[in-house]
Amino acid sequence: MFAKYRVLTLFLCLGLALGVTTGAAVAQLPEEAASPQTEPFRRIDQPLWTRIAVTVGGLSFIAAELWWFQFSKTQARQAGVKQGIQEIAIAVDGGYSPNRVVVRAGQPVRLNFFRKDPSSCLEQVVLPDFHRAVDLELDRITPVEFTPEQAGEYPFHCGMNMFRGTVVVRDRAEISPAPPPVHSNGQVREASETPTFG
Repeated sequence: MFAKYRVLTLFLCLGLALGVTTGAAVAQLPEEAASPQTEPFRRIDQPLWTRIAVTVGGLSFIAAELWWFQFSKTQARQAGVKQGIQEIAIAVDGGYSPNRVVVRAGQPVRLNFFRKDPSSCLEQVVLPDFHRAVDLELDRITPVEFTPEQAGEYPFHCGMNMFRGTVVVRDRAEISPAPPPVHSNGQVREASETPTFG
């Protein structure tokens, strides 16, 4: 978390320094060189505080974009165990929900991808660390199975690497048992019931 703030602070300081030094360099030019009479556009001088405000505003929008696409909307869910296989349903609709899946090492995993989004980017899911690239059919559940042997974080992404998720593999001792699956109305779902997407 500290590294994110350092990067954002670095961008902010760099932009501010660039804006101030550019304005100072232009201010030192002679009037004839700064705005020649032959050009159709006339230079508009702005006060320093306006330049700083525009620079800070632009960097704020860049930081907001980075946060939105890289750091926001993280949803983590632990996979439930059904007949010895860790299983979880992942909705594919403008991204992956949940986009962080917690599983145990050394036990088979089945990720059930349900693709709602017709965009071509989400036609495929790629799990590079498990050597899996699976085409996802629209409005159907597509299971992807693998067995993680070591603890760690393993990314998965769409075919164009625009939408991403992570499989977090933990040792058996680190992870608590998964809570029972719950319907949207709050009732506990039986283990034999198939998850529905609505």
